[in-house]
Amino acid sequence: MRFVYEKIDVSHKHSFITRRLKMDPNSDKIHSHKNFELNYITSGAGRRIVGNHISSYTKGDLVLLAPNVSHCWEVLEPGQDTHGECVVTHFYENIIASDFFNIPELAEVVNLLKEAGSGILFKGSKTKRVAESLKKMVTMTGLERYIELLKVFSLLLQIENREYLALPSSLPNTYAKDREQIDKIYEYVFQNVQNGINLNNAAKLVCMEPSSFCRYFKKKTSQTFMDYVKSVRIGIAARLLAETDKQITQICYECGYNNLANFNHYFKVVMKKTPSEYRKAFQQ
Repeated sequence: MRFVYEKIDVSHKHSFITRRLKMDPNSDKIHSHKNFELNYITSGAGRRIVGNHISSYTKGDLVLLAPNVSHCWEVLEPGQDTHGECVVTHFYENIIASDFFNIPELAEVVNLLKEAGSGILFKGSKTKRVAESLKKMVTMTGLERYIELLKVFSLLLQIENREYLALPSSLPNTYAKDREQIDKIYEYVFQNVQNGINLNNAAKLVCMEPSSFCRYFKKKTSQTFMDYVKSVRIGIAARLLAETDKQITQICYECGYNNLANFNHYFKVVMKKTPSEYRKAFQQ
């Protein structure tokens, strides 16, 4: 799994773009960018990574992401002839700081966008109306398209059934100048989560002593480095419990834990269920 920083090309003539995109089955890049993203899956299924959250996605999923949130929509069945497809809207991170959004009527929209730092999965039948608007926006231009975007915001506010994907403690602060450093650390964790993660090695990536590194990571991400590692491991475990029939002991070791008791303890702390209870809930 690779981590890259992606530049989304939004022309200076526009404040946002809406596109219909094919999902590349050969791409496994966890990436982030400076734009808000609203992503609707029109076809296909696979694995979704948002921050420290790992879960499955399928047709009809609608997710809103804030800028700089690491994410990946991974196609799990690249052998199929039909690739997944999505409709995606990207708009600038400073859109909520613009004069137009600084009016009382859009206060709820601004609050919604601020909440998107965790990644919001919208659920229920009302998401279909959002999808219809997004598909229209692909071919719209000018004021007509902007009005349709405001309609999308209005529809999103009406959807009360929401799931916040990433844990609150994993939400990044604004760290524009430090983003490259943090991304290196995230990549290291994802690549080594099963084989073992070493604090000294992580610190060396950003040319710091372990103690300085720990303070730096806590300041920039609002959580300790080891808490972040634990949350990633638990996210992987949750996916394996939901999507496979592997034994819990095997999942424990695959996620980097050497002690089943510790694994069970941290899983319940994070997910509010034991691993077996979590699996049963998915099977019902």
